[in-house]
Amino acid sequence: MIRIGVDLGGTKIEAAALDAEGAILARQRTASSKNYVGMIESIRDLVAAIRQQTGAGPVTIGVGHPGSINPRTGLVRNANSSQLNGHALDRDLEAALGQSVRCANDANCFALSEAVDGAGAGEHCVFGVIAGTGVGGGIVINGRLHEGGGLIAGEWGHTALPRPSADEVPGPDCGCGRQGCVESWCSGPALARDHERMTGEALSADAIAARAAGGDVQTRASLERHAGRLARSLSTIVNVLDPDVIVLGGGLSNLPGLAADLQARLAPHVFSDEMRTRVVVNRHGDSSGVRGAAWLWPLEQRP
Repeated sequence: MIRIGVDLGGTKIEAAALDAEGAILARQRTASSKNYVGMIESIRDLVAAIRQQTGAGPVTIGVGHPGSINPRTGLVRNANSSQLNGHALDRDLEAALGQSVRCANDANCFALSEAVDGAGAGEHCVFGVIAGTGVGGGIVINGRLHEGGGLIAGEWGHTALPRPSADEVPGPDCGCGRQGCVESWCSGPALARDHERMTGEALSADAIAARAAGGDVQTRASLERHAGRLARSLSTIVNVLDPDVIVLGGGLSNLPGLAADLQARLAPHVFSDEMRTRVVVNRHGDSSGVRGAAWLWPLEQRP
């Protein structure tokens, strides 16, 4: 049985076929459509191309997407690819593909990929972090994705920044309509905004990291502030979930030394006499989206 995973992003859609051991047999990419029907058709065509390339017979299909599906209405909500919101993505895909499809939030797919055969393999409880344009997360316990009753488990990016200082209150505006969310402080754009707020200099997160690597004092200070806020935010995850490992993903996971820095910074904020949760960088990188989507169908389950 071949498993096909689809990563539905704002700029691209990627599909890949995995064998039983997790090896990628084929992969295809296309630009993401700006309208909903175009997205459905693109996924249909990608899956057909993967089938043809592999000569696959029966397959399972999983799709990772922004936002979540409301279990009451069956409609997508909170997706930053707004053309998805208000649509029955899973049902429409099943109609287009002619078979059962499993859908999950893209951060959940990242966490599942890293828990199954990535940086969190073999651990009982894995928390996967996406820190890039936005901030999200996913929870895997005993090899199974934990989505919660409302399918919003892991959405730590829209909790408030813990233990804010006086100059962090009320905090920046967040895309969710609130102020002071973790995402509004710890995403890539948030790092850039904070640097500009403190220095008057507009730099991207990548540029900040590059200058800091060269010894620039101001950019290093910006990265210090960012790491401190990220550590405070993750300490809440550790205190509530007590994961064996936190796996960092998204563009900011590439910041040099970030995992080790967070590991050291977490301990003072955790309610324990020792810090046992490991913080590590992901193993599969950009491939975790399609890999996790494919793993939405465990080996013993078939459509």
